[in-house]
Amino acid sequence: MVTFQERVRGVILATAYGDAIGAPIEKLSYDEIKAKYGRVTKLDTKWYKADYAPEQRLNRMRGSGIVTDDTLMTLALMRVYGAKRRHLDAYDMGEEFVKEIAFRPTFIPEFGKEALIIDRLFYPEKYIFIRHVLSNCDPREGGIGNMVNCGAAMYIAPIGIVNACNPKAAYDEAIAFAMGHQCSYGLEAAGVLAACVAKAFEPEASIEDIIKTAIDLAKDGTKKAIEELVKAAKELKPYREDKDKIIECFHNIIAKYSPMKDDISRSIDKVGVPSNHYTPSRLFSIEELPLALAFIVLNEGSFHEAILDGINSGRDTDSIGVMIGVILGAMYGSTVISDDDINMLEKANKMNLLESADRFSNIAKEIIDNDLHEYEKRRRLLENIY
Repeated sequence: MVTFQERVRGVILATAYGDAIGAPIEKLSYDEIKAKYGRVTKLDTKWYKADYAPEQRLNRMRGSGIVTDDTLMTLALMRVYGAKRRHLDAYDMGEEFVKEIAFRPTFIPEFGKEALIIDRLFYPEKYIFIRHVLSNCDPREGGIGNMVNCGAAMYIAPIGIVNACNPKAAYDEAIAFAMGHQCSYGLEAAGVLAACVAKAFEPEASIEDIIKTAIDLAKDGTKKAIEELVKAAKELKPYREDKDKIIECFHNIIAKYSPMKDDISRSIDKVGVPSNHYTPSRLFSIEELPLALAFIVLNEGSFHEAILDGINSGRDTDSIGVMIGVILGAMYGSTVISDDDINMLEKANKMNLLESADRFSNIAKEIIDNDLHEYEKRRRLLENIY
């Protein structure tokens, strides 16, 4: 039996692992990864920009286990739970979470020094600060107008943990919290991923159970993208070794829901050119979550093979790795990640991930115990009036 603590460790370690192994090749296409690396299979991978001038790589460094904002934001959300010791909503995004990302320095591994998380964030994550601090918005409207992306989903796993074995509650809380950051299908993905993590905590849950949870709760384009990609993944299992065939199929499907394809970088020549990239739509989906679920199905839940296929598929490689990792980390626990990899992650990032996971495990248990107490109290009250 995999214990609750082991599963929490699995989620947190897998966040860092999926993030760090995908980070050196983020934004490269599938073909570019093949040409430069063949296939990335380990944490100790050199970043394709490592030899660029410092200003060309924004004074950052990746590779050899260094994590990005996916992990930093996940740990920040865990600290918010530590401060509040209860379930969260958009007001906590606009207050405590803003404090974590914009006012409290922490070690930023890519910078190699202590700084504010916001100094490292991409524009749609900086939007949290703009909306809640500068615009003083209604917290529930914080995500309106943001660039729609995977930014909320990439750090949402802790909400799945505090709602372990209750996927609908995880979905609802993720939506209530992340609406302070994201909207449309970016918000939807956060809800669905949190639900998948919560479902994966169930001792007898299978991959099929997790996929069913995702499809049952997902709405609009997110639901259709997951359905189509999972169906294709099942049909492609006999051709699992034919990576070109799989990626071509997966990318053709997701192109209907995410029109960017390999064109994910912004440049001056695109300014003023209209497109549907990152715009709200009931018909669209982020790429990362449906692809993550498809790679899990394709590889029948194999932790390492699913993550390796996911990150080597190109584009937003670190977030795909994180989303695969948190689901399977919750399912299998921390033993899926080797001691050598844990040591590399902790050393490279100057983080005690195991200690953070165990501390959060106790916080999550406290919140869940309170839920169960309130449920029992309600049950007894209802018995008297039925």
